[in-house]
Amino acid sequence: MFLENTTKRRPKKGWVEVICGSMFSGKTEELIRRLRRSQIAGQNVEIFKPQIDTRYNEIDVVSHDKKAIPSMPVKHSRDILLNIHEFDVVGVDEAQFFDENLPDVCDVLANQGIRVIVAGLDMDFSGKPFGPMPQLMARAEFVTKVHAICMVCGDLAVYSHRRQNSEEIVLLGEADEYQPLCRVCFNEARKQAIAAQS
Repeated sequence: MFLENTTKRRPKKGWVEVICGSMFSGKTEELIRRLRRSQIAGQNVEIFKPQIDTRYNEIDVVSHDKKAIPSMPVKHSRDILLNIHEFDVVGVDEAQFFDENLPDVCDVLANQGIRVIVAGLDMDFSGKPFGPMPQLMARAEFVTKVHAICMVCGDLAVYSHRRQNSEEIVLLGEADEYQPLCRVCFNEARKQAIAAQS
């Protein structure tokens, strides 16, 4: 005789994961790895990126080591909600370039039972918190900080030093424009940059 299972099925749980760090620390690579594992598990996955990020490809999200995954470029964070269907997992790359509504958008998705994985720079070129990243990190269930290697001394790098003399917050670039530095080397580089401007 079989006993009837009277246990109620729990609703699907959603949450927010943030992958943060400096440039060249492997944020996008880790985002792609997590999304690929979800695809292998048969989950429905979608990834979004800001429209302004066309460095490697206008559509795909591409890591510095050339791993790629198809994505949907959007102009505003609210556009993500307009393009959500039956997804189990939603990825967001280059989150620092999105508007301040991104944390609310991620909350809406997570509250619908979707696993949300967000990757972005936690600090801008001057070492200040970048865009919506502080709010995302505060609200997320999981935060992973990844590190690059300092291009000057070889220690762990957490800063993205801009090589050229520009004070614009958003300036797309690669190794020719930016280099990862540790705290000591970053402070020295900033001192030299400020001295050169005066």
